[in-house]
Amino acid sequence: MRLSDCHSFHDFRRMAKRRLPGPIFNYIDGGADDEVTYRRNTAAFEACDLVPNVLRGVTDVDMSVTVMGQRLAMPVYCSPTALQRLFHHQGERAVAAAAGKFGTMFGVSSLGTVSLEEARRISSGPQVYQFYFHKDRGLNREMMARAKQAGIEVMMLTVDSITGGNRERDKRTGFAIPFRLTLGGMAQFAIKPAWGINYVTHERFRLPQLENHIAMDGGALSISRYFTEMLDPSMTWDDVAEMVRDWGGQFCLKGVMSVEDAKRAVAIGCTGIVLSNHGGRQLDGSRSAFDQLAEIVDAVGDKIDVIMDGGVQRGTHVLKALALGAKAVGLGRYYLFPLAAAGQPGVERALELMRIEIERDMKLMGCTAIDQLTRDSLRFTRG
Repeated sequence: MRLSDCHSFHDFRRMAKRRLPGPIFNYIDGGADDEVTYRRNTAAFEACDLVPNVLRGVTDVDMSVTVMGQRLAMPVYCSPTALQRLFHHQGERAVAAAAGKFGTMFGVSSLGTVSLEEARRISSGPQVYQFYFHKDRGLNREMMARAKQAGIEVMMLTVDSITGGNRERDKRTGFAIPFRLTLGGMAQFAIKPAWGINYVTHERFRLPQLENHIAMDGGALSISRYFTEMLDPSMTWDDVAEMVRDWGGQFCLKGVMSVEDAKRAVAIGCTGIVLSNHGGRQLDGSRSAFDQLAEIVDAVGDKIDVIMDGGVQRGTHVLKALALGAKAVGLGRYYLFPLAAAGQPGVERALELMRIEIERDMKLMGCTAIDQLTRDSLRFTRG
């Protein structure tokens, strides 16, 4: 299977599955518990129909948006995700370069495998830094100061991960960082030798944002223990309000799902919220961000930029979210599978396909600009 054979999310997923050892593929592909929320994220879009208008003169289409003060050439961005070096040796470098080429935003995670400073040098486009709230308040301040020094435009605090989700696929394979594989997991690596050769012939695995705090040699702290021992489950709105004041710029909360929490985010001075259930990887049985979008936009959409992610696989999914009032839409697995399949060329092809889909679908909807997408364009087939 070649990159040129990939025409959709599902094609990239198949190509990645052929290349990756089972434990790595399932780490990307899996969700929590029974994966109900993971499946629901995409199914939610299928319960919403688009109602196009015709004869509107759609020769030229402007798909640009402004979100949290950042101008994006297209209304999607590459959400921060962890451990990208495991999927392909280019890791975040590939994503930064591809996002820069397409004029959109991307994010580096606290658990990123390239430093936020290096990623910042690769792309001149807007960049977010995604971080977690640690028990060590000094570490939190250090991370924000480092991001400011690097020229990060938007801070994004993830608030739905005070403990790790129950990802049973990883338990079955023994996937962990550092690797502690089961026999079955090790066998999966043995039958995909190309991945192992690629992994060992490039630079060693690192977590530059945390390498002074986590040992990658099997010693002091693993990724799973990072969530259980370093993150602070006692985090409160007062703690976040202090961080918002300290940052003094664009500050976004990722993982907000209730109207009450959205209103609190406005009250403490956040400039954006991402409706997200962490790709179905945290609380299984939770609502999809798309299903929750209208309710939250109605409550706070005139006061704060509302973004969503989760389950987005098509340009039509993006248009439906924008019509409900989202300012932009985050992509996760949509670019991770292409990254795993082919590195930077894979991410670029995925973003190009998404750009083409959005432009074509806007023309078919009779829209020449994003603000022409409204709820009049939608009909829901349930509820």
